[in-house]
Amino acid sequence: MHSAILVHPRFDAIWPFSADHARRLWAEEGPVDFVRVAPDDNRAAGVLAAAPEKITRLLVLGLALTPDCVGRFTGLKELVWSEDGYGQPSAGREAVLAALAARGVRVIRHTSEGFWGQSVSEFGLALTLAALRRIPQTHRAMITDHGPWDYTPSGGMGQPGGRGQQYGDDSRFTNGTLEGKRVRIVGAGNIASRYASFCRMLGADVAAWDPFASEPAFHRAGARREHFLERLGRDAEIYVPMVPLTDKTRGLVTAAHIDALPRGALVVLVTRAGICDMAALRRRVLADELALAADVFDVEPVPLNDPLLGRDNVVHTPHNAGRTRQAGERWAEMLLAQFAPTA
Repeated sequence: MHSAILVHPRFDAIWPFSADHARRLWAEEGPVDFVRVAPDDNRAAGVLAAAPEKITRLLVLGLALTPDCVGRFTGLKELVWSEDGYGQPSAGREAVLAALAARGVRVIRHTSEGFWGQSVSEFGLALTLAALRRIPQTHRAMITDHGPWDYTPSGGMGQPGGRGQQYGDDSRFTNGTLEGKRVRIVGAGNIASRYASFCRMLGADVAAWDPFASEPAFHRAGARREHFLERLGRDAEIYVPMVPLTDKTRGLVTAAHIDALPRGALVVLVTRAGICDMAALRRRVLADELALAADVFDVEPVPLNDPLLGRDNVVHTPHNAGRTRQAGERWAEMLLAQFAPTA
């Protein structure tokens, strides 16, 4: 067994912790040839390896692989090839895969995006809690103004359900504790099931819709299974579209679904904005009918003059829910786990 990892900085720009973590894991089993090229070095992988004929398992990360390269790796048994960090196919990829198949080389790929499931779901929980208690809004306001410290009721006299001592939540929208809230989730996959379990742990009433998820996914999440998407949001206090963006899920949450949400509901978005009718969501948020906690948007970067920015009923972050060191390391671990045992 002879291991090698060849990596270009363009891969590190997407997954800055993955290549080195893979190196550490394989080093526990034996020597690893590790080559990280300079940014302007665009040579193909077969040229970079010092002794390509000896390599039996290989990671090619951010580098080109050609049919000629395949011919150089005469002892290769197993391979991960990620040209850009996202798995997008290049023009010559099919010819390379054909050459690898002819040689009997097993090409290993991710079978799911579970590597960032924990990171995104935890971030979704954080956005939810931050929106319930207006944490970003008060953080920003108290830098320049003592207004957030003033809990005096409007007109100086207390009113039922109004502002009072140390009560700074916005009563127009879902607020306060997550405990007891009706959380309604579109999805029950790697991310959504984790998020559901967190909410359930904190005492929320959780229901989820996902026609593709198996029954154990709902049991794991502690979520009641809703069989009709049209019914899911009718009583939602917190509504969470949480599926990946595919051709089948684009626009899955329609304007009708959004318009059916109760006034004051909080919508949490952390996977992709394209799964929702964003025009309808924007309309209701800007009308102060819904609150929004979002890490993803229909236009990214969000224009600085976008009316969603800085609103009292919006918490926003710049699409970074999934990118943690742990997600990057898990990216490598999930691939390396598919290589054949060395002993």
